[in-house]
Amino acid sequence: MFASNKNSNLFAILGPTNTGKTYLAFERLLAYQSGIFGFPLRLLARENYDKAIKIVGVEKVALMTGEEKILPSNPKYFFCTVESMPTNFDVECVAIDEVQLSSDYERGHIFTDRIINFRGSIETILLGSLTIKNILKKLFPNIKIQTRNRFSKLSFSKKHNISKLKPRSAVIAFSVNKVYEIAETLRFLKGGTAVVLGSLSPRTRNAQVEIYENESVDYLVATDAIGMGLNLNIDHVIFSSLKKHDGRYNRNLNPAEIGQIAGRAGRFQHDGTFGLTKEAGDLDPLTIQSIEEHRFNEIRKIYWRNSKVDFSSISSVLNSLTQNPTTDFFIKKRHAIDESSFRKLCLDSDISKCLNTPSNIRLFWNVCHIPDFQNIINDNYLLLLKNVFLTLVRNDFFLPENWIQQFVVKLEDYSGGIDELTKKIANIRTWTYISNQSNWIMNKQFWQEKTRTIENNLSDKLHEKLTNRFIDLSASYFVNMQKAGLTPDTKVTKEKSINLD
Repeated sequence: MFASNKNSNLFAILGPTNTGKTYLAFERLLAYQSGIFGFPLRLLARENYDKAIKIVGVEKVALMTGEEKILPSNPKYFFCTVESMPTNFDVECVAIDEVQLSSDYERGHIFTDRIINFRGSIETILLGSLTIKNILKKLFPNIKIQTRNRFSKLSFSKKHNISKLKPRSAVIAFSVNKVYEIAETLRFLKGGTAVVLGSLSPRTRNAQVEIYENESVDYLVATDAIGMGLNLNIDHVIFSSLKKHDGRYNRNLNPAEIGQIAGRAGRFQHDGTFGLTKEAGDLDPLTIQSIEEHRFNEIRKIYWRNSKVDFSSISSVLNSLTQNPTTDFFIKKRHAIDESSFRKLCLDSDISKCLNTPSNIRLFWNVCHIPDFQNIINDNYLLLLKNVFLTLVRNDFFLPENWIQQFVVKLEDYSGGIDELTKKIANIRTWTYISNQSNWIMNKQFWQEKTRTIENNLSDKLHEKLTNRFIDLSASYFVNMQKAGLTPDTKVTKEKSINLD
């Protein structure tokens, strides 16, 4: 369908987790003189950026995410979130990770756009699950596809009691409250656990992962945030539920989703197992077999939105967004947050009178891309977008320093419990994103550093709170001594206090 000269150099590497796909693409990309690598998570972009600078040097590598941009004067390699892949650089190689996310309701249209429109001059590499294979062949009949097998075996194990979990286990839950409930139980029974949630900042998430990886604790409680991009030394993945709320409704997990998460058990040639807690329900034998053999139903449709937006007028933008796809395996993306915000706010009288030039309309569209990190999707979020846009228009298209300061200074308070710190981190991430829009702020470097410092400090404080709440250091000490086959050296002093070692 999309067969053309620019698609003659397409190469796909497809397979389940733990097949070395990303590693292979990373090596191929660095073998070229220049390249762009798009990842589904800021965490992954940063991890691979850090690897690349050790190999080719910091002056040749750029990092581009919504919240963080590191751009040397003449970069050759770019590591980005998929949303932030730059369009103004010609490079020899382009790689896009987890392309099966083109079927995701929230972000699928963005992945589809990158798959269709981003190309390296010599090679383009698409990485993902085997479920996307037939869609890629329909899109690009001449694409070269390499499939890879998992390095280790994944097997189903019996049902589990939380009290009898084996060490190096990850328990999966699908709400913050359930994660915390299980983590409290493991603190009491096993001495403690690390926790990983999608709402944590990358820095907090990394710090929690480090507690698990250095074996300070033997357990991890996580949402499906671990299903993508976190390569951990997990032996067993245990599901506490087979249902999740996906932002629209509660539904059962499909086998491919279970397989993506379960596949985190076992790394390289070390085998792993997956199972269920007693309250999770049951998996039928055919589903278990499909997960063990990594055989899932193929993706039949992916999301699409017209990316060639005409900014001549408000109506031309809306007409661009209402265009329908021309192929039957594209689903037209509806109700995207940026589009919904644009449609609602362009009716606002204060905003509409400013949308009188193509450049202002384009600016307003870009403002509507500010992520809703706080997941409020209500009048407060729309009010923020309106405030940012009108402030830009009224101040020669720059955000005044004192205007930014009034919002940011309130977030330099590092007090509060886990929930309050989590909300503050979500809030500062909005301002980190805004500070990284280089055309909006005069003193951009100062504000990038300021917001990053606040986010880091909040993240460190949240990590400390999570550790104090979910790890009993004294209980963990005895558990680790027992695991090592050692007996603690205990003494009772004359003052009748007990000393350990």
